[in-house]
Amino acid sequence: MNIVQIDNWQDYFRDGEQFLKTANGAFQKKSKGFSTDTLYNVTCMAIEKLVMAFLMKNGDLAENHTMGDLLYALQRHLGNIPDIAEKLTFLDKFQEICDLDTYVIQIPTEEDVSKFLAIAKDIQDLLHPYLRGEKSLSTH
Repeated sequence: MNIVQIDNWQDYFRDGEQFLKTANGAFQKKSKGFSTDTLYNVTCMAIEKLVMAFLMKNGDLAENHTMGDLLYALQRHLGNIPDIAEKLTFLDKFQEICDLDTYVIQIPTEEDVSKFLAIAKDIQDLLHPYLRGEKSLSTH
């Protein structure tokens, strides 16, 4: 199968790394400029950028950018990933904002933020070998 990479996937990879570094730094320093809600959003942006970089590198895009849609797109390439599926589903519960009639936002606790950052690290660890060229989809 010939994969046609989508341009600028490296930018998404770089941005995802930077978002995650920012979220981790702000959380560790207990920066007053970053509420738990803001840390949730920055961490989710990191995850979204990393997943999109992986997908774009492999000539694909997610249908939407909810954690569920990103998971579905990842599974098209990596197969069943139950541990990651559970974690992305957990993240999706904090903001359900696609439908204005059922708009839900749950303000996360500091413990939740710790979990968010751990999930982002798991996603980063999963995708890094592919994004750095150490592993290809044909060898997963």
